[in-house]
Amino acid sequence: MNEDMAKTYSPKEFEDRIYKYWEDKDYFRAEVDKNKKPYTIMMPPPNVTGNLHMGHALVNTMQDILIRWKRMEGYSALWLPGTDHASISTEAKVVEKIESEGKNKYELGREKFLEEAWAWTEKYGGNIRNQLRKLGVSCDWFRERFTLDEGLSEAVEEVFIRLYEKGLIYRGDRIINWCISCGTAISDAEVEHEESQGSIWHIRYPVKDSDESIVIATTRPETMLGDLAVAVNPEDDRYKNLIGKTLILPLVNREIPVIADDYVEMEFGTGAVKITPSHDPNDFEVGARHNLGQLRIMNDDGTINAQGGKYEGLERYEARKQMVKDLEENGLLVEVKDHNNNVGHCERCGTIVEPIISKQWFVAMESMAKPALEAYREQKVNFVPDRFGKIYTHWLENIKDWCISRQLWWGHRLPVYYCNDCGEVMVSKDNVKTCSKCNSSNVVQDNDTLDTWFSSALWPFSTLGWPESTEDLKYFYPTNVLVTGYDIIFFWVVRMVFSGIEQMGEVPFKDVLINGLVRDAQGRKMSKSLGNGIDPLELIDEYGADALRFMLITGNSPGNDMRFHVEKVESSRNFANKLWNASRFVLMNLDENVVDFESIKDSLKQEDEWIISRVNNLAKEVTENLNKYELGIAAQKVYDFTWNEYCDWYIELAKPRLYGEDGIDKDTAKSVLLKVLKDILKLLHPFMPYITEEIWRHLPHTEKSLIVEVWPVYSDENQYIESEKAMEFVMECIKDIRNIRAEMNVIPSKKAKAIFVTKDERLKEILSKSEIYFTTLASASNIELKEDKDGVGEDAMSAVVGKCEIFLPLEELVDLQKEIERLEKERKRLEDELKRVSGKLSNEGFVSKAPQKVIDEEKEKQEKYQDMMDKVVERLESLKNK
Repeated sequence: MNEDMAKTYSPKEFEDRIYKYWEDKDYFRAEVDKNKKPYTIMMPPPNVTGNLHMGHALVNTMQDILIRWKRMEGYSALWLPGTDHASISTEAKVVEKIESEGKNKYELGREKFLEEAWAWTEKYGGNIRNQLRKLGVSCDWFRERFTLDEGLSEAVEEVFIRLYEKGLIYRGDRIINWCISCGTAISDAEVEHEESQGSIWHIRYPVKDSDESIVIATTRPETMLGDLAVAVNPEDDRYKNLIGKTLILPLVNREIPVIADDYVEMEFGTGAVKITPSHDPNDFEVGARHNLGQLRIMNDDGTINAQGGKYEGLERYEARKQMVKDLEENGLLVEVKDHNNNVGHCERCGTIVEPIISKQWFVAMESMAKPALEAYREQKVNFVPDRFGKIYTHWLENIKDWCISRQLWWGHRLPVYYCNDCGEVMVSKDNVKTCSKCNSSNVVQDNDTLDTWFSSALWPFSTLGWPESTEDLKYFYPTNVLVTGYDIIFFWVVRMVFSGIEQMGEVPFKDVLINGLVRDAQGRKMSKSLGNGIDPLELIDEYGADALRFMLITGNSPGNDMRFHVEKVESSRNFANKLWNASRFVLMNLDENVVDFESIKDSLKQEDEWIISRVNNLAKEVTENLNKYELGIAAQKVYDFTWNEYCDWYIELAKPRLYGEDGIDKDTAKSVLLKVLKDILKLLHPFMPYITEEIWRHLPHTEKSLIVEVWPVYSDENQYIESEKAMEFVMECIKDIRNIRAEMNVIPSKKAKAIFVTKDERLKEILSKSEIYFTTLASASNIELKEDKDGVGEDAMSAVVGKCEIFLPLEELVDLQKEIERLEKERKRLEDELKRVSGKLSNEGFVSKAPQKVIDEEKEKQEKYQDMMDKVVERLESLKNK
């Protein structure tokens, strides 16, 4: 035991020191141990160039709570950390850097560009690791992985080749989401749809050699340059006579047919739909059914290509503006209406996404989606809360083939080679130099890289050494729980599940624990544009990591967003301060020779049995809550017990014994104080690791570090039901006595007799043993037990607790005449306040001009003063009748 515990709680003095101590001792490192059960969590890998934000702080606090708890429960607990190369965002950062130096990506060339990207990653990649350390995360840094590590890259190539050989990866011309700004294809999951005010243009398409025409409606008039047909429903009487006829496409005067297809809804719009197979996914399907072919009219940079005639070279929205003008001049623009569009934006850069035909690599999803759906339906994968399973199933039930190629250089390059002479496509891990078909050396590797989520989908097993059958993989896979946000269920969770089943034959995790967003005090999402973001590191610097962690977890429930209030952080720090001071008090009353708890069990008093029983129940309840992922409830229970039962009650009950002369009684109180404090520190450690470890190292008989101590377990031996009931009764009596004294404004130093009237023998027995509690905690001069009210006196204040009445003689509490005088003065003050407020509210000038907020405040004052007046009048009448 060290006796140099600081007088004041100052987390800056010990948090960094303790974290270094944990790391130096290898406490975070998990071992393959056949004598222990494994417990595994894979950290969702943050972007390598990222910074810690409140979302990271929450999700990593949740994971750390679980891993610290399981480590103390005796599991070989692995929390594997890592970072993601984040292909699009990192490449954008590097491009921005080299352009600021007057160069561009293509001038540098691929090899030099990748050197720049690695340099960028090494410079900024350590940021989030160091920030996570400040938060106190106990992940196994020894096993840290990066998605471009050699081993993980090998796993990515292996999966690509396996899926290709099974026919599940193919190359084809399909409609994809194209980001003009990022210059790459992106998946459906990377498109954010936003409601925006736009227009819908009604355009007349003339029928060839006729005065007839068809009017179509479109929100993207620039794409009409690529129209290959106009479709109508075969049952639509308005257009039956036109099916099979030819239209003249406005502005370019190209002939296109009128076709019939059930895809067209007669009731929607004009009932006629332009078909642009190269620029719309639905039109692509219609075009394929009718063998319309393809006509792409846009370049990758968003300008109109040579197929656009006179509009060639115009940026897409400039072309739109010019085309609308030309349509109007030619009398072909029927009308323009306001229209709310659900427009897709690139989730990384915010640019409006262009659906466009492109030759890309895809994963065929149907066969892999089915077992992933079955895994959820058979409860092999569970969501907490379960309602988020709907997102998972909806995505899989409506699955589309996954576009996995990206027109980027930073990332996993496709292991695909093409022969420029015979056109052979070769997929190989090796660097192919000659064609396997014609033996030509005119072979080139595909320039594209894989979607970042392709490598992230393998995270639960690639990080453990797959495709090698490593000891780690055999022991730690499948993992136990994934903690993640609801916004990436379809991005990442779905893909990990079908990848795990496909490659490993079993799901990658049993539970998916969903965390909500951390919003600002007004409930708004934190963002740079609103300027309402909170830097977790600043909070840690001011309040300590424990206070931030405890704030994030208390009041938090799975899947629900939470609001950030700095007052909550302050409250958490106050709790830490309370624990610190209570621990110092206990330490100051202990010495090296404090008696072991087991040796004093025969000398326990009622209050000792009560607190032992309560902390015993607490261990059971907290464990049950953690097992159900009710982390916020578990934390609140430890908080309530520590503050209310241990600090406010037991320590106060123990003080007379600590200062008394009875050696055995003193030793018993010390031993119980220490035992319960140790249990509190153990139960609180996953939530507030720093302060608990720092206090722990000062306590006697603590050979092991708290991080590897044994988690408290409920024991029937430590259950004292009768003592719990007895103390609950005593505490209710004390609270009622305190309330009476507070109502009468009795100063704490004023002692008064407490009379208990009951015929219940059990209550009499409890009370007869409890006088010290009432004299210590209820300012009682003494207590008196009676079976009836005879002799109590009519002027006594009373309260009822169960089968017992409590009486406090009024003459012992207050000077009756002085109290009446005080209450008369208070009544006069309240009369004046009520007169003032009523005058304001009855003044039409005030009510008509004052802001509603001010009026409401005055009404609240009126209610408050009236309530106070009612109580004062009631008290006066009571005292005058005594």
